[in-house]
Amino acid sequence: MIFEFLKGRAKSFKYAFDGIGRFWKEEKNTRIHMFFTIAVLLAAFLLKVSPAELCILILTIGSVWCAEAMNSAVERVVDLVTLEKRPLAKAAKDIAAGAVLILAICSVFIGCIIFLPKIAALL
Repeated sequence: MIFEFLKGRAKSFKYAFDGIGRFWKEEKNTRIHMFFTIAVLLAAFLLKVSPAELCILILTIGSVWCAEAMNSAVERVVDLVTLEKRPLAKAAKDIAAGAVLILAICSVFIGCIIFLPKIAALL
């Protein structure tokens, strides 16, 4: 019984990692997100952010990545339902993309709140 449970969980992880791999390979925006992820983490290291600030940055980065992945999933589901130009299909895709943009803008504000005082102190 426990073996079947563990086998099922292993399959779930495999599917999740397959999804991450597909997301990485098929979505152009992942390269942009990776660039900014590396830039922010490098800046955090160089500017010696506090552990609490680092946690906020990691949560923010993860949130943007998750929003982008969900946007990609919404786009695929909409395309699965219809490839025709339909107002509701467009609205679903636009709203999902808008959610990513909102989170990205919030992330910029968070970055400014954390990094600008540290940069100002260096100058």
